[in-house]
Amino acid sequence: MDTFVKDYEVKMTKTLSVLKQDYAAIRAGRANPALLDKITVVYYDVPTPLNQVATISVPEARSLLITPWDRSTLKAIEKAILASDIGINPQNDGAVVRLNFPPLNEERRRELCKQISKMGEESKVALRSIRRDANEKLKAKKKELPEDTVKDLEKKVQDLTDKYCKEADKISAAKEKEIMEV
Repeated sequence: MDTFVKDYEVKMTKTLSVLKQDYAAIRAGRANPALLDKITVVYYDVPTPLNQVATISVPEARSLLITPWDRSTLKAIEKAILASDIGINPQNDGAVVRLNFPPLNEERRRELCKQISKMGEESKVALRSIRRDANEKLKAKKKELPEDTVKDLEKKVQDLTDKYCKEADKISAAKEKEIMEV
């Protein structure tokens, strides 16, 4: 029955990795190539992820440099960035696209902290949903398993849930601290 608990631990680990990916896409005043992970460029009539049509580098702490492999995609890259919700205006010099990140003001920092908190709560809801699924499966198996085994597994699943909820809180607190850093 250890595989039963391991399966749910894997699901909870995936939930936290999704949370970390989502947090990487939130800009904290510093340039991070992960901000551009969800941007797709129309390349020969096919939506293609930006990182598959260009090289993304961080020349300075507050700027990203996007160097396309095919210069004909510069306009498409610029258009895709403008259409995205990152709130940065790209600068096209004919060879590369630059993104300069202005420092965040206090109001924007507080908005981002609220967004981070909401995302953290959503991940904890997902973790609790995983726990509920595990408990439902255990209830279905009550007839074939001894009562002590079922109680023990329920406790293990609850301990896992508590552990991963605390981890989600730590990740959220670290991201909020990073955002509020001036």
